[in-house]
Amino acid sequence: MYIVVRLLNGFQKPLAYRVPELYHGTKLIGRIVQVPLRNRLVYGLVCQQCAQLDTRITFEVRELQSLGAVPDDDGYTAFIERVARHYAIDRITLLKRLQHFLDDDKPHAIDETLFGERVLPGPVVLTSEQRCVYDALVPAFDQAHYVPALIHGVTGSGKTEVYKKLIARCCEQSKTAVVLFPEVSMAVQFARHFKDTLEVNAPVYSFHSASSKKEKEQVWAALLAQTPIVLVGVHMPILLPIGNLGLIIVDEEHEVGYQEKKHPKLNTKDIALMRAQQYMIPIILGSATPSIASLYQVKTGRWQLFKLTQRYTGAFPRVQVVSLTKERRNRRNFWISKELERELALRLERGEQSILFINRRGLCFFVQCEQCAHIVYCPHCSVSLTLHHDQRLHCHYCGVHQPMPARCPACKHTHFLRKGIGTQQVVGIVQELFKQARVARADLDVTSKKQLWQQTITDFLERRIDILVGTQTITKGYHFPGVTLVGILWADLNVHFPVFNAAETTLQQLTQVAGRAGRASQESVVIVQTMADHPIYRYLNERDYINFYVDELAHRQALGYPPCGRLVELEVVHADEPTVIRDAHILASWLMDRKSADMTVLGPAKPLVSKIKNTHRRTLSIRAPNFAVIMVIYEALPLRRLASRVYFTPNPLT
Repeated sequence: MYIVVRLLNGFQKPLAYRVPELYHGTKLIGRIVQVPLRNRLVYGLVCQQCAQLDTRITFEVRELQSLGAVPDDDGYTAFIERVARHYAIDRITLLKRLQHFLDDDKPHAIDETLFGERVLPGPVVLTSEQRCVYDALVPAFDQAHYVPALIHGVTGSGKTEVYKKLIARCCEQSKTAVVLFPEVSMAVQFARHFKDTLEVNAPVYSFHSASSKKEKEQVWAALLAQTPIVLVGVHMPILLPIGNLGLIIVDEEHEVGYQEKKHPKLNTKDIALMRAQQYMIPIILGSATPSIASLYQVKTGRWQLFKLTQRYTGAFPRVQVVSLTKERRNRRNFWISKELERELALRLERGEQSILFINRRGLCFFVQCEQCAHIVYCPHCSVSLTLHHDQRLHCHYCGVHQPMPARCPACKHTHFLRKGIGTQQVVGIVQELFKQARVARADLDVTSKKQLWQQTITDFLERRIDILVGTQTITKGYHFPGVTLVGILWADLNVHFPVFNAAETTLQQLTQVAGRAGRASQESVVIVQTMADHPIYRYLNERDYINFYVDELAHRQALGYPPCGRLVELEVVHADEPTVIRDAHILASWLMDRKSADMTVLGPAKPLVSKIKNTHRRTLSIRAPNFAVIMVIYEALPLRRLASRVYFTPNPLT
């Protein structure tokens, strides 16, 4: 008996191996096995099993060594195949994520102390709204049904308490619960919270890019042992083999962070829904600002909707929209309106805390020559460089940085204008206006440094920081009881981006950051500063958010955009710009000649960032009523005729 194997290390050519008698009669297709390659052992996926090989083979066929130490999961192979088909990629691309575990030759011993007795916290008493949600979802654990449920809970309504009760129910049935968050910083925070407060005798593990090797080994050991655990992460947990999977929770389900930034741009939320459906288990999706797509699933009867309308503690803030373009001469700094300055001073006087939100880091967006208007761009990407406090210009795409030039590279002039504003500049402005204030920053420059970010959060919670200046990092899931003021410095910064869901993502972001105010106070304020008026400001009160869905859906239906239609992006990539332009037009012409009447082909277009790390890109979009129509035409694309790589992304998110 023989098998044909595709190696997980990326080696493209399938290899044949002889099956030892020990494994005769074992179904090996879809299994991960260990096989010899030259002078070492490697792991691969069995794609074919046969009695005889082609008689023309002239090389020596070596023997399979062992089956890989992979957790038993009867539905795993079919699940991986489904995800691979959906993203038009090879199964090996997905399974390579297991390489970390399989290449580790150390024994995966379970830390027995983690499974011993724990001192459990006292029971949390749910509110009547929370109890209704819990009681309605409990039967799903007993009936083995696929139950997608959307919890639309206002900020501070206690969605996490409902999650914890459902997780406990899952673990009581010896099942594993997977809890997903859109960012690593959130996963770290909530894993710690779950460890401290979950009323269940099951270990809680983090599984993401910031997890230690030891913790990943403990996860793998628990999966091999079919031990019930609580697995907290971002992207990776949903692609692990989990034979006793019983519950999936997707918190902040609206977040674009669930789509990976690198190709293939897997959407973890979509993959979680596929897995829950195949494994016939409940999946809970929670948000204070649910995505238009999720609310549409509720409207069409595919999902259940549960509402949490009351804050667990505190009251909703008063929201005030302020124009930045009016009364400019009557304030000390352009970016701090009189209204915001007055409220900041009041909070400092009372000993309360404030958050200032600007979704740009650095000192300013870009620097521009005062004489000839030259802008300093990244040499490797089609984006301007951002000035930081270290007086260096940084690229936020490839990471390159260089000193601020003394003279303009174009005309040798010595003066530059600083355009826009970032978190570092805001910190400086606030410290100048309020010299007694303790001010800190929360952006990627801080959150990427694990210890610094943890210290910043601790200091803010313990009232050692008066004003926290941050980007979208502070909009997601954090509970700061001392905050009674949120200032949004430039609310319309992203709303005019040329993408179909710009209004949705902007409103979600503004609502989430506004929701940090008043979570433990009966009186709080949100100051929303804007350059121009926009209809989304009518919905900044959380209780009006659902009305935005009604208006936005009408626009989407008129244009056939998701969720009323399906959208797929084709990204054409090559190091040579003329080549990528030529190949993009070849694809566009081919698609236009073969598209069906109900299909629309858009592009090729030059994306906002058309070059990253010296690689040029062009995009095409296909819009159609369903994915089946798109997949038929995609599978026939003449990709072999192209010099460029082509990436396929269903449901692209910005």
